[in-house]
Amino acid sequence: MVSACVALVMAAGSGVRLGGTMPKQYQDLCGLPMLRRSILALQACPGITAVRVVIGAGQHHAYRAAVAGLDLPPPIEGGATRQESVRLGLEALAATPPDRVLVHDAARPLVSQALVARVIAALDTAAAVLPVVPVVDTQKRLDADGNVMAEVSRDALARAQTPQGFRYAPLLDAHRRHAGVACTDDAGVVALDGIAVATVPGEEKNFKVTTEADLARAEAHLAGSAGQRRYVSATGFDVHAFATGRRLMLGGIEVPHHQGLSGHSDADVALHAITDALFGAIAEGDIGSHFPPSDPAWKDAASDRFLVHAAERVRVKGGRIEHVDLTIIGERPKIGPHRDSIRQRLADLLDLDIDRVSVKATTTERLGFCGREEGLAAQAAVTVSLPA
Repeated sequence: MVSACVALVMAAGSGVRLGGTMPKQYQDLCGLPMLRRSILALQACPGITAVRVVIGAGQHHAYRAAVAGLDLPPPIEGGATRQESVRLGLEALAATPPDRVLVHDAARPLVSQALVARVIAALDTAAAVLPVVPVVDTQKRLDADGNVMAEVSRDALARAQTPQGFRYAPLLDAHRRHAGVACTDDAGVVALDGIAVATVPGEEKNFKVTTEADLARAEAHLAGSAGQRRYVSATGFDVHAFATGRRLMLGGIEVPHHQGLSGHSDADVALHAITDALFGAIAEGDIGSHFPPSDPAWKDAASDRFLVHAAERVRVKGGRIEHVDLTIIGERPKIGPHRDSIRQRLADLLDLDIDRVSVKATTTERLGFCGREEGLAAQAAVTVSLPA
């Protein structure tokens, strides 16, 4: 039986050191709000069963704008301190308590699936897990005037990161018991109860965005080191049979025809092929792994939701979609009269200039299922640039 593991994203702070007109978690980071990047990174992790977000009072409007279109429960309103906000977040889970909880800073948007997997795996044998990175610089203790008093050995020092992982019940108990005691993180709270905190290797790129310099560093990482980028090409293919009584959706538009396509969703064979190509470019599985046909949530769903999600996954990884080439295969309907409408719809969905979108059509010379007009197929090729 798989244990429930909820990721609790802490987004209640004011982020004043970064500046700007809104808290840092809602500010733009290479085209997406920082909070949205953190949520999407966690939602992509196989071991996480749900993501909950704790926000500050008065942040509801900014929150709704940042997470628009994401499948999330209502946010949890936090308290006056981070520690109080975590406790309120944990209390909100008490009605259906998970086995495990990860507490993550919204201002760490570059967290990787590998790091999350290490934390979750360590919870098999530990009640609390802390990702850490080594201290490599020489450490000095200073007096009140800024003069060096002594050197501090760095051998037993490490820098703490998030997500910090816990067994849910002991963490909630510790927060309730020590609500008035100031701790800098949740590992410190459980330590007050004598709970041993195991560690796993953190990652240098999983830094917390606090200042303008941190924001520039995160932007540089997403853009690619020194502006260097690698270019990836990937393909996608899909096929659906014709079915009566359904609309024919192709490339995100309705095309007049006496039959539609059979499928769990709206069966837009063109969008499915492009979606698979985008997932392939970032090595994130296929459309079925993200939107299982066994899930009733996707019954008759518009496939543009799948495509937009795949494009967002590309952006989360710092990627840019450079070009899309779609070929629709079938005898009828004729695609020529609808080509420009499909190109424009794809450009709108992917936020691309239309000259980066190609739509072609071909037949199989009356051979095979497409030739017999039993269905349609589509193949897509995409070019994506990613950080080097």
